[in-house]
Amino acid sequence: MALLYVVVSGVILTAVVLLTVFILRLFGILRHGSEYKPGQKGSVSVLVVAGSGGHTTEIVRLMGSLSQSYNPRHYVIADTDKMSEEKIRTFEAEQEKSGLPPQFTIHRIPRSREVRQSWSSSVLSSLSALMSSVPLVFRLQPDMVLCNGPGTCVPLCAAGLILGVLGLKRVLIVYVESICRVETLSLSGKILYYFSDYFFVQWAPLKDKYPKAIYLGRLV
Repeated sequence: MALLYVVVSGVILTAVVLLTVFILRLFGILRHGSEYKPGQKGSVSVLVVAGSGGHTTEIVRLMGSLSQSYNPRHYVIADTDKMSEEKIRTFEAEQEKSGLPPQFTIHRIPRSREVRQSWSSSVLSSLSALMSSVPLVFRLQPDMVLCNGPGTCVPLCAAGLILGVLGLKRVLIVYVESICRVETLSLSGKILYYFSDYFFVQWAPLKDKYPKAIYLGRLV
């Protein structure tokens, strides 16, 4: 019994120490996030999270307003998304015609939460999405994650934060709330408001409610 007590105590102590280190590392990353400027060293590898319907339309418009320095571009969509890939390929084809090199990839991960999916089952699907996001983000090692609200962006941003906490690479988290959100944030926005390095809103009432948010008017 004494040996079992020592082993259990050691496991608990180790877990507490590791959790404390993780929290401190995460706090340090979030506190100094705005000081990280990946573009100073050349091109910026960007992981773009696209969602079905309006989210993809908005994120594609946003990508169209960025400079050619944002490459390569790694798009991530949900495995059940039937429309986004076509929109992305159409956008990239137009960019190539304008002289932008076709440096992009498209990846799929499980959807975090389907429309009208119960909250209890969405926990399991979110964990599944996270398990797919971590190896993908670790392999791509983007400089920045750009997203605008689909549930798929939460596990991808979490994977980016984990990359930084482990000291492998600092990943900038940039969140742009959807134009349809006038007075309240989306669920993804409510979560990532606390973890993003730059959090943009497109309506003044949201800036009043969320002081950390950046309001520059309509972006898409």
